[in-house]
Amino acid sequence: MARRIGFISTRFAGTDGVSLEASKWAQVLALDGHQCFWFAGELDRNPNDSFLAPEAHFKHGQIAHIAENVFGRTRRNPGITDLIHRMRVALKNQLQAFVRQFDIDLFVIENAMTIPMNIPLGLALAETISETRMATIAHHHDFFWERKRFAINAIGEFLPMAFPADLPDVRHVVINSLARRDLAHRRGLAATLVPNVLDFDRPPRVDPAEVNRFRQVIGLAPDDLMVLQPTRLIKRKGIEHVFELVKALDNPRCKLVISHEDGDEGVGYGEWLQSAARANGVDLRLIKDNVVSPWRETAADKGQFSLWTVYAAADLVTFCSLYEGFGNGLLEAIYLKKPVVLNRYDSFIADIEPLGFEFLTLDGYLTPDVVAQARRILLEGETKFTGPERNYAIARRHFAYPVLQRRLQSILTEFDAEAAPVFHRHRRAVASDPQSPHPVKVAV
Repeated sequence: MARRIGFISTRFAGTDGVSLEASKWAQVLALDGHQCFWFAGELDRNPNDSFLAPEAHFKHGQIAHIAENVFGRTRRNPGITDLIHRMRVALKNQLQAFVRQFDIDLFVIENAMTIPMNIPLGLALAETISETRMATIAHHHDFFWERKRFAINAIGEFLPMAFPADLPDVRHVVINSLARRDLAHRRGLAATLVPNVLDFDRPPRVDPAEVNRFRQVIGLAPDDLMVLQPTRLIKRKGIEHVFELVKALDNPRCKLVISHEDGDEGVGYGEWLQSAARANGVDLRLIKDNVVSPWRETAADKGQFSLWTVYAAADLVTFCSLYEGFGNGLLEAIYLKKPVVLNRYDSFIADIEPLGFEFLTLDGYLTPDVVAQARRILLEGETKFTGPERNYAIARRHFAYPVLQRRLQSILTEFDAEAAPVFHRHRRAVASDPQSPHPVKVAV
């Protein structure tokens, strides 16, 4: 049964992990004949398939105001409560308009009911799903209890309502086994484990001329050695370890490049990083505005480069995160067959390391042996290091598109067998009910 699927999040734009993974899901779903549409506060998708709702973005003025007044404190002002509900109603109306405009019959919610970056959006989704019996896949990348800044909050009654919601028409998907365990333990909810994936059956296409042009644009000399940190500027990405590595390599040809935008946790850390780089003599290049998703549907602006071009230009990739839900940057480095220096974060230890990959690994601190291995790779060239080819072959078995396709097919088959009859009976009733304030257009 082909479906019209509505992807929903705070944003689908740029190179953050949620946006990239949603693009892969849409690509795989399209292979099975489904049509995908997009709802968010920021979009770089095809406008003909998109519904832009500015209030859905976590950076929207009123949404950010709510967050500033409920996190890090235990009491909520009544005015903030009123604002939450006003925004909830506004977003609920926009969601209903999205469903009507594109005849949506299944939601895929990307992290919007996982972490409370936009509290009204999560509540609006929970209510919409409950009232319409909309078949829903809630794709969870990282839960609020995994982030320190959400630990103290004044929204205790809202969190169990929507982050995530416990509703009969919602199927939960997580990206690592630790999250599946925690969701069952904390909320009593079962989840399907679907790892992040890439199309390992089709190697990436990279134009060598574009790679050379990229290196020139960011000011690299032909013999410079590019160390790539493919993450946002967020403290949990462990970028300090990378500074330590580059400093220890003690080679003026080594240039550190960070490819992603500022994080969603404020700008202070990014400013501190740049100051720390100068203090440690690390030549740091930030290129966030020039990098676009390889799955971007709209034309890139002049001077922008595909993320694959950035990886191809690198001599060494560092992925020294303290915590990751899965680790898109790691998978991307494997896809571009790059040697990787990696800090062993928990979900890597649980789900990735047992598969037999070959990386230069840290256990929370940099050792002379890792520095020596990294120096050999940089000076001798990656062709003398067999890890990238081995890693690609392993990833092709465990993290390729067919893995995602099979697991999504299983979930959709379950909906077709169990949820669909109830769902369609309800939607017919809503569509034909003249008392309904938001009649839904249904294709039957």
